[in-house]
Amino acid sequence: MHRVDNFQDLQSEATEWRRFLHQTPELDYRLHKTARFVAEKLASFGINHIETGIAETGIVALIQGEGGDGPTIGLRADMDALPILEVSQKPWSSTIPGKMHACGHDGHTAMLLGAAKYLAHTRNFKGTVALIFQPAEEDGRGGQRMVQEGIMDRFEISQVFAMHNWPGLEVGKFSICDGSICAALDEFDIVVKGKGGHAASPHKNVDPIVIAAQIILGVQTLVSRNTDPTESLVISVTKLNAGQAYNIIPEHAEIAGTVRTLAQALRDFAERQIEVCAKGIARAFGAEIEFRYRRLEPLVINHTEGTNLALKAARGLVGPAAVDDKCKPSLGSEDFAYMLEARPGAYIRIGNGPTASVHHPAYDFNDEALPYGIGYWVNLVETALAAGN
Repeated sequence: MHRVDNFQDLQSEATEWRRFLHQTPELDYRLHKTARFVAEKLASFGINHIETGIAETGIVALIQGEGGDGPTIGLRADMDALPILEVSQKPWSSTIPGKMHACGHDGHTAMLLGAAKYLAHTRNFKGTVALIFQPAEEDGRGGQRMVQEGIMDRFEISQVFAMHNWPGLEVGKFSICDGSICAALDEFDIVVKGKGGHAASPHKNVDPIVIAAQIILGVQTLVSRNTDPTESLVISVTKLNAGQAYNIIPEHAEIAGTVRTLAQALRDFAERQIEVCAKGIARAFGAEIEFRYRRLEPLVINHTEGTNLALKAARGLVGPAAVDDKCKPSLGSEDFAYMLEARPGAYIRIGNGPTASVHHPAYDFNDEALPYGIGYWVNLVETALAAGN
């Protein structure tokens, strides 16, 4: 098991990769320059099995160990940026206005490239490592699409792992938990259908704005008064659109929002009861509603065996005291969930230090975390695919 000192000599090169990627961010599936950069680096490491064009710009590269036959494990890094104007004022800030790596995917990619270089040189494991470079995580569809395009079966992946930087967690520390670690994400739309007319005669109309306001308040009680307060359910109304004039009560009002939860039963409850609540309120005022609910990303559920492997790899790198094995789950979502639905594995957090939060225009990945991420990946591979087993 390697300590982090073994990977310090890779930090300078990995920092160069990371900062280049940070300066040249690309969005969703349109990662042509990023994918080309990654594929060229992988080839330069002596990796000769590199498949590109998966989910448009995704990549899967295979490294064969020299310890004999064995299973294949997948290591996933996301590559896409966000449509945000960067304000960090770093020398390596984005050169493309309105686009930036505000979630650290540049760091994730650089860490997996660093691990690829090390593993391609040492090959001290049996079986195969599948390096998965994924597009469109922020879109919420890239992971699903790579699974749908058959990467798990095509490359015979038996377990799959991912890592995400975590602002506020000290550099050199990791955190993980068994079971749900990221929330499911759903969206809903409610159209309130009232009766418009002159604002001077509200008694002759059915005002959809007033009804929408009551629905917004009503759905909040599904969290505060209808679910166990020790369980996690967040219903956020994020859009309210109605009317175009000061003196006209409109025909319609539109409400939209998100639902996040760490339990499948609460997800079912929210989908059912938001509609029941909205319909009941609307009908009490003489209106009707149109309701749409879309399930987007599933729960990220760490599997016990994968969690234990991740813990062993991280503890071997930084010591037990620097690894939290009972972290609080996040209500954020992650499309790595689709890969964990297809195969067992685990998702771990790596400390990014006291930086701005992800998705903030002042955020920047902390390059001091690079050797820790590289070391974690190497320890994980050599633990899961131990050549002596």
